[in-house]
Amino acid sequence: MSLLVVGLSHRSASVDLLDLVVMPPERVELFRDDLARSPFLAEVMVLSTCNRLEVIAEVDRFHGAVSDITDQISKYSGVDRMELTDHVYAPFDEAAIRHVFDVAAGLDSMVIGEQQIVSQLREALRAAQDSGTAAKGLNAVAQRALKAAKRVRSETGIDRHGSSVVSVGLELAGAALGGLAGRSALVIGAGAMSSLAVSALSGEGLRSLVVANRTAATATRLAAAYGARSVALTDMVQEMSEADVVITATGSTGIVVSESDVRRAVAPRSGSREMVVLDLAVPHDTAASIGEVTGVRRIDLTEIARAPRCRASTDDFEAAVRIVAEEVRTFAADRQAQRVEPVLISLRAKADGVIDSQLAALRARLPNLSEVELAAVERSMRRAISELLHLPTVRMKQYAGAAGGERYAEAINVLFDLDPLAAGVAPPVPDSATRETR
Repeated sequence: MSLLVVGLSHRSASVDLLDLVVMPPERVELFRDDLARSPFLAEVMVLSTCNRLEVIAEVDRFHGAVSDITDQISKYSGVDRMELTDHVYAPFDEAAIRHVFDVAAGLDSMVIGEQQIVSQLREALRAAQDSGTAAKGLNAVAQRALKAAKRVRSETGIDRHGSSVVSVGLELAGAALGGLAGRSALVIGAGAMSSLAVSALSGEGLRSLVVANRTAATATRLAAAYGARSVALTDMVQEMSEADVVITATGSTGIVVSESDVRRAVAPRSGSREMVVLDLAVPHDTAASIGEVTGVRRIDLTEIARAPRCRASTDDFEAAVRIVAEEVRTFAADRQAQRVEPVLISLRAKADGVIDSQLAALRARLPNLSEVELAAVERSMRRAISELLHLPTVRMKQYAGAAGGERYAEAINVLFDLDPLAAGVAPPVPDSATRETR
């Protein structure tokens, strides 16, 4: 089996396309279960965040797996398959390992070094394991990626500012308003992103903080945790009329805040009072046209991605890249060595079979040999075979992680007439399959 990642992110697709592709948790579950039915996918997990949708899978065929995954993304998003092809990436084998490690370390994030991706990757793995679509292979990749991410954060300062999409968005909002202290804020939504926003806003010295959500109990719990006030979503426009900054992150599939909502909200306000609408949702919660309303500034993920705070220092970034590269090399070598283990097991089993047959023949030819003498002969034979196979075994493990390492396993199969299928050795993948497609 080889690792494959098929996905779209803020690096390969527009926010408008991601709006259509990224899925809420309940859809992700159905999507993952459908993917698991593909004959080309042995294990599968789905990472869905505000700016990426990625399928991480253990596969035995590159092209068939990419085709099946792309078809399912098209089915669930409603986006034509041909349109997706221009934006989908599909790193394979070691390139896929590197990609997962980069994602976990925050090197592929909209805000370089952001920490939220760690919990998102861990949750994606847990959900796949609970559903039975992830096992030993994906667990090994994800756990080692998370370990590499921990090392990046402990050995570099890539996340020293604690930057995240939320913090950068609030920084932009504060700059537009001349600061957040003494201002009033409305957070629409009560999920993970909204909770991060409420937490961050609670330390800004606001005059008032309000949480609005479709489920009143959820809004009440979130607001109570930070000394804020909660309201029903039906009171949204009224609360917007009093707010200086409005943050939306509902996870809804349609527009939550329309241009008419905003116009009604700002109508009673004085002409000099500005409002910032910070849309952190994918799909968008707010209509793009609200940015054309006088006195309203709309900020979305596209603008956040261009902010200087989204980039780490060159030294920290380069140090993180070196750590990830080292961790990837080590893991890829370990993974390759595990692939040749069935060959070594088969080789040892064949050697044991030869010894057993020779001992049986010896007993038949020399029936007068005592058990002590036979045991001495057996020890000598096994010691000799063990010594003979030691160096080839060590060399095969060493070379397994190198380019073309699978040829050593193939040579052992041929030279010793092993059964590669019985040994569990998959045929090598053509070089063309390892190329990343866009």
